[in-house]
Amino acid sequence: MSAKQGGFENVESSSHAVYMEKAAAFFRAMNAAYKDENWYSVGLEAVHCAISATDAVLAKKCGIRSTSKDHRDVIKLLEEKLGSKADTEAAALGRIIAMKNQVEYLDRIFTKKEAEEIYKRTDRYFNWAKKMLG
Repeated sequence: MSAKQGGFENVESSSHAVYMEKAAAFFRAMNAAYKDENWYSVGLEAVHCAISATDAVLAKKCGIRSTSKDHRDVIKLLEEKLGSKADTEAAALGRIIAMKNQVEYLDRIFTKKEAEEIYKRTDRYFNWAKKMLG
């Protein structure tokens, strides 16, 4: 790895496997939480799944991963590095990450309907990432 630069760091392309393994673990945890009707956990696991899947795609395709504390920066990085190949998915990632605030910080219940929404978006996003990795 090289020094951090501009919100990302260089990584070995092969590290994508580790990030995708993490994404898959978060995906399984999201499924278990959904089955248990634990809506908050569905939301948090979904966000972590999407971010790890993004790290996997960026590692494999570009040899980088985000180092920013602001999860929204990974959206910009995805758009910048993959261009039109990731337009729709970057928007989907943005919607997933935006829901993180609803789960963690708002003083209201994260509903079943919201959990279903983030679940569906994350399922589609995770499958896109798997296709990108081949």
